[in-house]
Amino acid sequence: MSTAEKIAASVGSLAPGQQAEVLEFVEFLKTREEKKELKDFAAFSLEGAMRGMEEEEDLYGPEDIIEQAG
Repeated sequence: MSTAEKIAASVGSLAPGQQAEVLEFVEFLKTREEKKELKDFAAFSLEGAMRGMEEEEDLYGPEDIIEQAG
């Protein structure tokens, strides 16, 4: 018997409220995995976009960023 079959058999013996909890947990796990995949993709995309820029000269210094009161 596969894991999915064991889960289905176990969930089928639970009360409806507990079945709903199991479903919520499964949806949570799926959402967590999707968020991880999106985060990994964003990091990969940023790496690709920034590749080769390490050697570029800095165009701006701290004086360009800090607003001076005066």
